[in-house]
Amino acid sequence: MAETTSELQERLLIKHNHPQTSISFGEREIDLPVKEKVFVENRHQLHDGLGFGQYMVAGSVAGMVEHMAMFPVDTLKTRMQVLASAGGSVHSALSAAFVSIMKQEGTFGLYRGIGAMGLGAGPAHAVYFAVYEFCKEKFGGNMDGHHPLAHGIAGVLATVASDAVFTPMDVVKQRLQLRSSPYRGVTDCIEKVLREEGFGAFYASYRTTVVMNAPFTAVHFSTYEAVKKVLMDMSPGTESDENLIVHATAGGAAGALASAVTTPLDVVKTRLQCQGVNGAERFSGSSIRNVLTKIIAKEGPGAIMKGLKPRVLFHMPAAAISWSTYEANKRFLQRFNERSAR
Repeated sequence: MAETTSELQERLLIKHNHPQTSISFGEREIDLPVKEKVFVENRHQLHDGLGFGQYMVAGSVAGMVEHMAMFPVDTLKTRMQVLASAGGSVHSALSAAFVSIMKQEGTFGLYRGIGAMGLGAGPAHAVYFAVYEFCKEKFGGNMDGHHPLAHGIAGVLATVASDAVFTPMDVVKQRLQLRSSPYRGVTDCIEKVLREEGFGAFYASYRTTVVMNAPFTAVHFSTYEAVKKVLMDMSPGTESDENLIVHATAGGAAGALASAVTTPLDVVKTRLQCQGVNGAERFSGSSIRNVLTKIIAKEGPGAIMKGLKPRVLFHMPAAAISWSTYEANKRFLQRFNERSAR
């Protein structure tokens, strides 16, 4: 079977310093200009022309922007999920908790622990998005049509990998966010936790985090891809333009839904990560059922939904910021690859 012109050009390696070369194609002869750099198919690239490392770069930037922008809301969520006696908020209303922090601690109180977030979010999101894109490609998620199962499975595998990177810094971040935190900063917190509780304390909540984030991510990615497809089908021209409004809207819807349904597990995660700090209750193990049972017995069923409002208010705009930034970074890298190939 005869090759197409594009296929012939892609596999042809043209030697340096030859001004042009003539290629016979059927009965036609085609002159191809020679350049310093010649595009040769990169077998390490995935469906949209980016390599694994480029997905990591795009994801890292998106994660940093997302978490830094929304960090004050995350602080409010952490305070509301922890008992007041252990450094949590004495208020159950979001606005009252915000006013209380501003009056007693100032703006700095909303940003305690942001250093730990910066150290963890970049690498974790680099792994998160790169693994997702790789698995989505392997499971057929980029084929024509809607494939929620492929997107969901790819998202679950991505979160298992990224949580292994992020969980230790998440522990440090949440302990620093507490009111009257006993730690002076990131380094002091890491040293004291290692000395007093051992390395395992950084991963005490890992199983809970994965159990929480697996359904969160499955719902998140499936919803995102579904809403994005619907919006792009309604306005087909936006697909080639990488319309950021589409990505932001789809991301916001996905973040809101996924965060709402996984709030009880997030409460368990927060309690496990902050146990023992400022007299907070310690748990005999990391069993989710055990922690949930104790919380409900002592505080009532409503306690497992603490922080719902700030959690949704965090993840809805955070997902919108993350996805729009990620897609913009991907588009930038695609254009960079196109220019480099010329």
